[in-house]
Amino acid sequence: MPADRRLADGARLALTTFSTLPVRAGRIDRSVAGTAMALAPAVGALLGALLAGLLLLLVAVAPPLVAAGVTVGAGALLTRGLHLDGLADTVDALGSYRRGAAALEIMKKPDVGPFGVAALVVVLLVQAATLAELAGRSWPAALAAVVAATAAGRLGVAVACRRGVPAARPEGLGALVAGTVGPVALVAGTAAVALVAVAAVPDRPWQGPLAVLAALAVAAALLRHVVRRLGGITGDVLGATVELVTTLVYLGLVLSS
Repeated sequence: MPADRRLADGARLALTTFSTLPVRAGRIDRSVAGTAMALAPAVGALLGALLAGLLLLLVAVAPPLVAAGVTVGAGALLTRGLHLDGLADTVDALGSYRRGAAALEIMKKPDVGPFGVAALVVVLLVQAATLAELAGRSWPAALAAVVAATAAGRLGVAVACRRGVPAARPEGLGALVAGTVGPVALVAGTAAVALVAVAAVPDRPWQGPLAVLAALAVAAALLRHVVRRLGGITGDVLGATVELVTTLVYLGLVLSS
């Protein structure tokens, strides 16, 4: 497949996978999937810009926590709630202390268990609380913070799809994207997101990049545990990674503020 066709199809797949933007998918294979996962941070940056704009508009007419809560809800709508669903399913599976097929079976169940509910509550509360604080910063800093956090969440997906990480099942999204992202794309994505994060904390330009790197390190450690427990990654694991990294970056940006 020509490189330009693969890039176009990968961009469309990234948009349809990580957002509800009305884009028609093109050809889908592992090569295109790898391109899509490498482009995931760019989709995150686009979503972040939309959410930051909404947050800044709302905070002009509503209390910061209300503006933040609505923004978190809008983020869920723009992603069809798939990442939150993946978070709940992954935490339920890990909380069961089961391994392999037994844990994967729990992830398939349509209901949400107590571990999943607790994870959703904590993540949504932390995101809303941190966004409320970020809304009080200058608009360039708030914009950079939201863009960096949402882009970093999708960069976490690229980390989960790096070469050498297997899929837990022979079918599904995990099987399509596992092991498709090379080191060059990871380094470029990390550098780009870290650069954006510099402006998120104007008085401490090092804090934003550090928050991104620390969140990715935590996600990488969790992924190693997931691979040991489940045998590899799934679509739910990718969704959980998005929410985990995004939340940790938000938290890292408001510490000692």
